[in-house]
Parts: sequence; structure tokens; C-alpha cells
Amino acid sequence: MKLSNKYLHDRLILILLTVNSFFTLLGSALILLRLSSSTGVIWSAYRSNLGISPYTPGKTVDILGFILFLIVIFGMNTVLSVKVYQHHRNYAVAVLGLGTLLIFMTIIISNALLVLR
Repeated sequence: MKLSNKYLHDRLILILLTVNSFFTLLGSALILLRLSSSTGVIWSAYRSNLGISPYTPGKTVDILGFILFLIVIFGMNTVLSVKVYQHHRNYAVAVLGLGTLLIFMTIIISNALLVLR
């Protein structure tokens, strides 16, 4: 994978990469801090067909999977944007922008699951 100088000197690309890395680190830190601050059962799924108790319990590993997901999303979006940038700049910006949205949604969902416990 050849990294061109144009990619590294594009301001919008660098801003999006910085935002993605910041949200990835922020999301990982928030998940780890929320896990270490309290104990109890982690609710990992909501099943409306279960009746009185629609939440199913999970393990800590299930929530730690969100951190791995954040890292994978950051890495894959960076690699995809580098490869697509050679063909069209706007596609690379779109990939990074959608990655930012996905990282942000992951933070929201993991926080919602951790608040329920």
C-alpha cells in the first residue's frame, strides 16, 4: 500500500483521521472507565418477545468487543480511504466521514448498554 504525499497533505483527510482517532480513543476510555467503576450484570441484548424480563445478561467480554470493534473500524476506514484516494478524493472523504459516524454510533450504543446495568 503506497501512501502518497497528496494524501498526507490533504487537510480535510487529516482532520477526519484526527477526529476518528480521537473518538476511537475516547470511546475506548469511556468503555473501560465505565466497566471499572461499577460491578454487576451487563445487559447485552433486548428481546421484546421475552415478556417481563426482556433484557438478556452478558459478560464483560461482550462489552470489550466494542473496543475491538472501534479499533477495527478505525483501521479499516484508514486503509480503505488510502486505497480509494488514488482514484477519487471525495470517495476517500466519504469513507472517513461514514467511519466517524459509525464510531460515534458505537460509543452511543455501548454507553446505552452500560447505563442499564
